[in-house]
Amino acid sequence: MADFFFYGTLCHLPLLEIVLGRPVAPEPARLPDHAVFWAQNQPFPLIVAAPGQTAQGLFLPGMSDEDIARLDFYEGGFAFHTRDLALADGRIARVYFPDPGHWLPGAPWSLADWVAVRGAVVTATAQDFMRLYGVKPAEEVLRRYPMMLTRGAARLRAAQGGPSVLRRDTTAADVDVGAQRQPYARYFAIEEYDLRYRRFDGSWSDQTTRAAFISGDAATVLPYDPVRDRVLVVEQFRPGPYSRGDANPWLLEAVAGRIDPFETPEDCARREAQEEAGVGLRKLIPVASYYPSPGAKGEFLYSYVALCDLPDDSPRHGGMADEVEDIRAHVIPFDLLMDLVRRPEAANAPLILTAMWLAANRQRLRDAA
Repeated sequence: MADFFFYGTLCHLPLLEIVLGRPVAPEPARLPDHAVFWAQNQPFPLIVAAPGQTAQGLFLPGMSDEDIARLDFYEGGFAFHTRDLALADGRIARVYFPDPGHWLPGAPWSLADWVAVRGAVVTATAQDFMRLYGVKPAEEVLRRYPMMLTRGAARLRAAQGGPSVLRRDTTAADVDVGAQRQPYARYFAIEEYDLRYRRFDGSWSDQTTRAAFISGDAATVLPYDPVRDRVLVVEQFRPGPYSRGDANPWLLEAVAGRIDPFETPEDCARREAQEEAGVGLRKLIPVASYYPSPGAKGEFLYSYVALCDLPDDSPRHGGMADEVEDIRAHVIPFDLLMDLVRRPEAANAPLILTAMWLAANRQRLRDAA
Protein backbone atom coordinates (compact mmCIF):
# COMPACT_ATOMS: atom_id res chain seq x y z
CA MET A 1 0.00 0.00 0.00
CA ALA A 2 1.20 3.56 -0.70
CA ASP A 3 -0.09 7.13 -0.72
CA PHE A 4 0.25 9.32 -3.84
CA PHE A 5 0.29 13.02 -4.68
CA PHE A 6 -0.82 13.96 -8.22
CA TYR A 7 -0.08 17.40 -9.64
CA GLY A 8 -0.76 17.26 -13.38
CA THR A 9 -3.04 15.50 -15.83
CA LEU A 10 -3.96 12.84 -13.26
CA CYS A 11 -5.73 15.60 -11.31
CA HIS A 12 -8.36 15.22 -14.04
CA LEU A 13 -10.59 12.61 -12.42
CA PRO A 14 -11.86 10.92 -15.63
CA LEU A 15 -8.26 10.30 -16.70
CA LEU A 16 -7.16 9.06 -13.27
CA GLU A 17 -10.05 6.58 -13.14
CA ILE A 18 -9.18 5.19 -16.59
CA VAL A 19 -5.57 4.68 -15.50
CA LEU A 20 -6.57 2.98 -12.24
CA GLY A 21 -9.49 1.12 -13.78
CA ARG A 22 -11.80 2.05 -10.91
CA PRO A 23 -13.55 5.07 -9.32
CA VAL A 24 -11.63 7.07 -6.72
CA ALA A 25 -12.22 10.02 -4.36
CA PRO A 26 -8.95 11.97 -3.90
CA GLU A 27 -8.65 15.08 -1.73
CA PRO A 28 -6.89 18.42 -2.39
CA ALA A 29 -3.26 18.65 -1.26
CA ARG A 30 -0.17 20.84 -1.61
CA LEU A 31 3.50 20.05 -2.13
CA PRO A 32 5.80 22.82 -0.83
CA ASP A 33 8.94 24.07 -2.57
CA HIS A 34 7.87 22.71 -5.95
CA ALA A 35 6.23 24.10 -9.10
CA VAL A 36 4.53 22.56 -12.14
CA PHE A 37 5.33 23.45 -15.75
CA TRP A 38 4.34 22.21 -19.19
CA ALA A 39 6.89 19.81 -20.64
CA GLN A 40 8.28 21.58 -23.70
CA ASN A 41 6.45 20.58 -26.91
CA GLN A 42 4.36 18.00 -25.03
CA PRO A 43 0.68 17.87 -23.94
CA PHE A 44 1.52 17.08 -20.30
CA PRO A 45 3.32 18.71 -17.33
CA LEU A 46 6.32 18.01 -15.13
CA ILE A 47 7.25 19.06 -11.61
CA VAL A 48 10.52 20.65 -10.51
CA ALA A 49 12.01 21.81 -7.23
CA ALA A 50 11.19 25.51 -6.66
CA PRO A 51 12.01 26.87 -3.20
CA GLY A 52 9.26 29.09 -1.84
CA GLN A 53 6.61 27.93 -4.33
CA THR A 54 3.79 25.41 -3.77
CA ALA A 55 2.38 22.84 -6.19
CA GLN A 56 -1.36 22.26 -5.97
CA GLY A 57 -2.69 18.76 -6.54
CA LEU A 58 -4.56 15.75 -5.20
CA PHE A 59 -3.76 13.24 -2.46
CA LEU A 60 -4.89 9.65 -2.88
CA PRO A 61 -4.05 7.27 -0.01
CA GLY A 62 -3.98 3.49 0.18
CA MET A 63 -3.00 2.56 -3.35
CA SER A 64 -2.86 -1.21 -3.83
CA ASP A 65 -0.09 -3.11 -5.62
CA GLU A 66 -2.33 -3.32 -8.69
CA ASP A 67 -3.03 0.43 -8.54
CA ILE A 68 0.69 1.14 -8.30
CA ALA A 69 1.49 -1.18 -11.20
CA ARG A 70 -1.11 0.57 -13.39
CA LEU A 71 0.18 4.00 -12.39
CA ASP A 72 3.78 2.99 -13.02
CA PHE A 73 2.84 1.66 -16.46
CA TYR A 74 1.10 4.90 -17.45
CA GLU A 75 3.57 7.35 -15.93
CA GLY A 76 6.58 5.15 -16.67
CA GLY A 77 5.59 5.25 -20.30
CA PHE A 78 6.28 8.97 -20.19
CA ALA A 79 9.66 8.46 -18.47
CA PHE A 80 8.41 9.38 -14.98
CA HIS A 81 9.34 7.62 -11.72
CA THR A 82 8.43 8.26 -8.10
CA ARG A 83 10.05 9.93 -5.10
CA ASP A 84 8.65 10.05 -1.56
CA LEU A 85 8.15 13.62 -0.34
CA ALA A 86 6.45 15.42 2.55
CA LEU A 87 3.27 17.33 1.72
CA ALA A 88 2.39 20.68 3.31
CA ASP A 89 0.48 18.90 6.10
CA GLY A 90 3.38 16.54 6.85
CA ARG A 91 1.99 13.41 5.20
CA ILE A 92 4.42 11.44 3.03
CA ALA A 93 3.35 10.71 -0.53
CA ARG A 94 4.85 9.32 -3.71
CA VAL A 95 5.26 11.90 -6.48
CA TYR A 96 6.07 11.23 -10.14
CA PHE A 97 9.15 13.09 -11.40
CA PRO A 98 10.55 13.02 -14.96
CA ASP A 99 13.73 11.10 -15.57
CA PRO A 100 16.65 13.59 -15.51
CA GLY A 101 17.13 15.32 -18.85
CA HIS A 102 14.20 13.54 -20.56
CA TRP A 103 11.75 16.47 -20.64
CA LEU A 104 12.46 20.18 -20.26
CA PRO A 105 10.13 22.60 -18.43
CA GLY A 106 8.23 25.16 -20.46
CA ALA A 107 5.49 27.60 -19.46
CA PRO A 108 3.71 27.41 -16.08
CA TRP A 109 1.15 24.59 -16.02
CA SER A 110 -2.60 25.24 -15.97
CA LEU A 111 -4.92 22.30 -15.39
CA ALA A 112 -7.91 24.33 -16.58
CA ASP A 113 -6.17 25.18 -19.87
CA TRP A 114 -5.17 21.55 -20.35
CA VAL A 115 -8.70 20.30 -19.73
CA ALA A 116 -10.19 22.88 -22.11
CA VAL A 117 -7.85 22.17 -25.02
CA ARG A 118 -6.34 18.72 -24.52
CA GLY A 119 -8.20 16.93 -21.75
CA ALA A 120 -10.79 15.10 -23.82
CA VAL A 121 -8.25 13.83 -26.37
CA VAL A 122 -5.71 12.70 -23.76
CA THR A 123 -8.44 10.99 -21.73
CA ALA A 124 -9.72 9.14 -24.79
CA THR A 125 -6.16 8.15 -25.67
CA ALA A 126 -5.60 6.77 -22.17
CA GLN A 127 -8.12 4.04 -22.98
CA ASP A 128 -5.83 2.81 -25.76
CA PHE A 129 -2.75 3.27 -23.58
CA MET A 130 -4.12 1.25 -20.67
CA ARG A 131 -5.47 -1.44 -22.95
CA LEU A 132 -1.81 -2.33 -23.52
CA TYR A 133 -1.13 -2.68 -19.78
CA GLY A 134 0.40 -6.13 -19.26
CA VAL A 135 0.69 -6.59 -23.03
CA LYS A 136 3.50 -4.27 -24.14
CA PRO A 137 6.31 -2.44 -22.29
CA ALA A 138 5.53 1.16 -21.34
CA GLU A 139 8.55 2.42 -23.30
CA GLU A 140 7.23 0.82 -26.48
CA VAL A 141 3.81 2.41 -25.97
CA LEU A 142 5.44 5.82 -25.44
CA ARG A 143 7.07 5.65 -28.88
CA ARG A 144 3.61 5.48 -30.44
CA TYR A 145 2.00 8.09 -28.20
CA PRO A 146 1.84 10.91 -30.80
CA MET A 147 -0.03 8.60 -33.19
CA MET A 148 -2.18 7.34 -30.32
CA LEU A 149 -3.25 10.92 -29.63
CA THR A 150 -4.27 11.25 -33.29
CA ARG A 151 -6.37 8.12 -32.93
CA GLY A 152 -7.88 9.39 -29.65
CA ALA A 153 -8.97 12.61 -31.33
CA ALA A 154 -10.46 10.60 -34.19
CA ARG A 155 -12.42 8.51 -31.69
CA LEU A 156 -13.95 11.65 -30.20
CA ARG A 157 -15.05 12.89 -33.62
CA ALA A 158 -16.44 9.45 -34.45
CA ALA A 159 -18.44 9.34 -31.20
CA GLN A 160 -20.50 12.28 -32.41
CA GLY A 161 -22.08 9.88 -34.86
CA GLY A 162 -23.96 10.67 -38.04
CA PRO A 163 -27.51 10.60 -39.35
CA SER A 164 -29.47 7.34 -39.45
CA VAL A 165 -32.30 8.12 -41.86
CA LEU A 166 -32.04 4.88 -43.83
CA ARG A 167 -29.59 2.72 -41.92
CA ARG A 168 -30.39 1.03 -38.61
CA ASP A 169 -30.09 2.79 -35.25
CA THR A 170 -27.50 1.03 -33.12
CA THR A 171 -25.86 1.14 -29.71
CA ALA A 172 -22.51 -0.13 -28.44
CA ALA A 173 -24.33 -3.25 -27.22
CA ASP A 174 -24.90 -4.35 -30.83
CA VAL A 175 -21.25 -5.44 -31.13
CA ASP A 176 -19.81 -7.98 -28.67
CA VAL A 177 -15.99 -8.14 -28.64
CA GLY A 178 -14.55 -11.34 -27.22
CA ALA A 179 -10.89 -10.39 -27.68
CA GLN A 180 -8.83 -7.57 -29.13
CA ARG A 181 -5.22 -7.73 -30.33
CA GLN A 182 -2.68 -5.33 -31.83
CA PRO A 183 -0.25 -7.46 -33.88
CA TYR A 184 1.44 -4.42 -35.46
CA ALA A 185 1.91 -0.94 -34.06
CA ARG A 186 4.36 1.69 -35.22
CA TYR A 187 3.28 4.95 -36.87
CA PHE A 188 0.17 3.13 -38.05
CA ALA A 189 -1.33 0.07 -36.38
CA ILE A 190 -3.30 -3.07 -37.13
CA GLU A 191 -6.03 -4.14 -34.72
CA GLU A 192 -7.74 -7.53 -34.72
CA TYR A 193 -11.08 -8.24 -33.08
CA ASP A 194 -12.80 -11.53 -32.29
CA LEU A 195 -16.39 -10.31 -32.37
CA ARG A 196 -19.99 -10.97 -33.16
CA TYR A 197 -22.65 -8.42 -34.08
CA ARG A 198 -26.40 -8.07 -33.97
CA ARG A 199 -27.98 -9.23 -37.22
CA PHE A 200 -30.86 -7.35 -38.85
CA ASP A 201 -33.34 -9.98 -37.60
CA GLY A 202 -32.21 -9.37 -33.99
CA SER A 203 -30.16 -12.57 -33.60
CA TRP A 204 -26.38 -12.69 -33.09
CA SER A 205 -23.92 -13.50 -35.86
CA ASP A 206 -21.34 -16.23 -35.38
CA GLN A 207 -18.10 -15.02 -33.81
CA THR A 208 -15.60 -13.99 -36.46
CA THR A 209 -12.21 -12.29 -36.66
CA ARG A 210 -11.95 -8.89 -38.32
CA ALA A 211 -8.87 -6.68 -38.75
CA ALA A 212 -8.62 -2.93 -39.33
CA PHE A 213 -5.79 -0.65 -40.38
CA ILE A 214 -5.67 2.26 -37.89
CA SER A 215 -4.37 5.56 -39.28
CA GLY A 216 -6.45 8.33 -37.71
CA ASP A 217 -8.42 11.02 -39.57
CA ALA A 218 -7.19 13.23 -42.40
CA ALA A 219 -8.25 16.33 -44.32
CA THR A 220 -7.96 16.94 -48.07
CA VAL A 221 -8.36 20.26 -49.85
CA LEU A 222 -8.41 21.27 -53.51
CA PRO A 223 -7.37 24.94 -53.83
CA TYR A 224 -9.45 26.65 -56.53
CA ASP A 225 -9.08 30.11 -58.08
CA PRO A 226 -12.58 30.89 -59.43
CA VAL A 227 -11.43 34.01 -61.29
CA ARG A 228 -8.67 32.29 -63.26
CA ASP A 229 -10.53 28.92 -63.24
CA ARG A 230 -7.44 27.09 -61.97
CA VAL A 231 -6.82 24.41 -59.37
CA LEU A 232 -3.72 23.28 -57.53
CA VAL A 233 -2.84 19.59 -57.28
CA VAL A 234 0.21 18.01 -55.69
CA GLU A 235 2.42 15.16 -56.88
CA GLN A 236 4.44 12.84 -54.65
CA PHE A 237 5.66 9.26 -54.18
CA ARG A 238 3.12 7.02 -52.44
CA PRO A 239 3.99 3.65 -50.82
CA GLY A 240 0.47 2.26 -51.39
CA PRO A 241 0.68 2.20 -55.19
CA TYR A 242 4.33 1.10 -54.94
CA SER A 243 3.39 -1.90 -52.76
CA ARG A 244 0.69 -2.83 -55.30
CA GLY A 245 3.28 -2.87 -58.08
CA ASP A 246 2.06 0.27 -59.83
CA ALA A 247 4.37 1.18 -62.72
CA ASN A 248 4.23 4.83 -61.56
CA PRO A 249 3.83 5.25 -57.77
CA TRP A 250 3.95 9.08 -58.01
CA LEU A 251 0.33 10.25 -57.68
CA LEU A 252 -1.54 13.46 -58.41
CA GLU A 253 -3.65 14.35 -55.40
CA ALA A 254 -5.48 17.06 -53.56
CA VAL A 255 -3.47 18.63 -50.75
CA ALA A 256 -3.87 16.29 -47.77
CA GLY A 257 -2.58 15.48 -44.32
CA ARG A 258 -3.22 13.76 -41.03
CA ILE A 259 -5.24 15.84 -38.57
CA ASP A 260 -3.08 16.62 -35.55
CA PRO A 261 -4.59 15.68 -32.17
CA PHE A 262 -5.46 19.22 -31.06
CA GLU A 263 -6.50 20.83 -34.35
CA THR A 264 -9.73 20.84 -36.36
CA PRO A 265 -10.06 19.38 -39.87
CA GLU A 266 -10.28 22.95 -41.18
CA ASP A 267 -7.07 23.96 -39.40
CA CYS A 268 -5.38 20.89 -40.86
CA ALA A 269 -6.45 21.79 -44.40
CA ARG A 270 -5.03 25.31 -44.07
CA ARG A 271 -1.78 24.08 -42.50
CA GLU A 272 -1.21 21.44 -45.16
CA ALA A 273 -1.85 23.92 -48.00
CA GLN A 274 0.96 26.06 -46.60
CA GLU A 275 3.32 23.14 -45.99
CA GLU A 276 2.80 21.35 -49.29
CA ALA A 277 2.29 24.26 -51.70
CA GLY A 278 2.81 27.58 -49.90
CA VAL A 279 -0.81 28.57 -50.60
CA GLY A 280 -2.97 30.68 -48.30
CA LEU A 281 -6.63 29.68 -48.39
CA ARG A 282 -9.66 31.93 -48.09
CA LYS A 283 -13.05 30.24 -47.72
CA LEU A 284 -13.12 26.49 -47.07
CA ILE A 285 -16.16 24.76 -48.57
CA PRO A 286 -17.00 21.27 -47.26
CA VAL A 287 -17.36 18.66 -50.00
CA ALA A 288 -17.92 15.45 -48.03
CA SER A 289 -16.76 13.51 -44.97
CA TYR A 290 -16.42 9.76 -45.43
CA TYR A 291 -14.66 6.43 -44.92
CA PRO A 292 -12.59 5.77 -48.09
CA SER A 293 -12.34 2.00 -47.48
CA PRO A 294 -14.51 0.93 -44.50
CA GLY A 295 -14.04 -2.79 -45.05
CA ALA A 296 -10.43 -2.58 -43.90
CA LYS A 297 -9.48 0.91 -42.73
CA GLY A 298 -10.48 3.08 -39.78
CA GLU A 299 -9.42 6.23 -41.63
CA PHE A 300 -12.01 9.00 -42.01
CA LEU A 301 -11.56 11.90 -44.45
CA TYR A 302 -12.81 15.47 -44.48
CA SER A 303 -12.63 16.88 -48.02
CA TYR A 304 -12.85 20.54 -49.00
CA VAL A 305 -12.62 22.91 -51.92
CA ALA A 306 -10.90 26.15 -50.90
CA LEU A 307 -11.15 29.50 -52.67
CA CYS A 308 -7.76 31.17 -53.18
CA ASP A 309 -5.60 33.14 -55.60
CA LEU A 310 -3.43 31.12 -57.99
CA PRO A 311 -1.76 33.74 -60.19
CA ASP A 312 1.39 31.71 -60.89
CA ASP A 313 1.08 28.48 -62.87
CA SER A 314 4.74 27.42 -62.59
CA PRO A 315 5.45 24.25 -60.56
CA ARG A 316 6.34 24.81 -56.92
CA HIS A 317 7.91 22.48 -54.37
CA GLY A 318 7.04 21.78 -50.74
CA GLY A 319 6.84 19.18 -48.02
CA MET A 320 8.29 18.69 -44.55
CA ALA A 321 11.94 17.64 -44.47
CA ASP A 322 11.55 15.83 -41.13
CA GLU A 323 8.84 13.68 -42.74
CA VAL A 324 11.02 12.97 -45.81
CA GLU A 325 8.42 14.60 -48.07
CA ASP A 326 9.25 15.73 -51.61
CA ILE A 327 6.15 17.37 -53.08
CA ARG A 328 5.66 19.14 -56.40
CA ALA A 329 2.58 21.33 -56.80
CA HIS A 330 0.96 21.99 -60.20
CA VAL A 331 -1.41 24.88 -60.93
CA ILE A 332 -3.55 23.74 -63.86
CA PRO A 333 -6.75 24.80 -65.67
CA PHE A 334 -9.96 23.22 -64.44
CA ASP A 335 -10.50 21.54 -67.82
CA LEU A 336 -7.14 19.77 -67.53
CA LEU A 337 -8.12 18.49 -64.07
CA MET A 338 -11.23 16.87 -65.53
CA ASP A 339 -9.16 15.36 -68.38
CA LEU A 340 -6.85 13.83 -65.74
CA VAL A 341 -9.86 12.36 -63.94
CA ARG A 342 -11.22 10.82 -67.14
CA ARG A 343 -7.91 9.23 -68.27
CA PRO A 344 -7.56 8.28 -65.27
CA GLU A 345 -4.28 9.90 -64.27
CA ALA A 346 -5.88 11.43 -61.18
CA ALA A 347 -6.29 7.96 -59.70
CA ASN A 348 -7.23 8.54 -56.08
CA ALA A 349 -10.63 8.87 -54.48
CA PRO A 350 -10.41 12.24 -52.67
CA LEU A 351 -9.21 14.07 -55.80
CA ILE A 352 -11.83 12.40 -58.03
CA LEU A 353 -14.64 13.07 -55.57
CA THR A 354 -13.62 16.70 -55.06
CA ALA A 355 -13.18 17.29 -58.78
CA MET A 356 -16.70 15.95 -59.42
CA TRP A 357 -18.08 18.26 -56.72
CA LEU A 358 -16.26 21.21 -58.25
CA ALA A 359 -17.59 20.34 -61.69
CA ALA A 360 -21.14 20.46 -60.31
CA ASN A 361 -20.62 23.74 -58.41
CA ARG A 362 -17.99 25.54 -60.49
CA GLN A 363 -20.29 27.95 -62.30
CA ARG A 364 -21.89 29.05 -59.04
CA LEU A 365 -18.48 29.74 -57.51
CA ARG A 366 -17.33 31.64 -60.63
CA ASP A 367 -20.48 33.74 -60.68
CA ALA A 368 -20.03 34.65 -57.02
CA ALA A 369 -16.40 35.60 -57.64
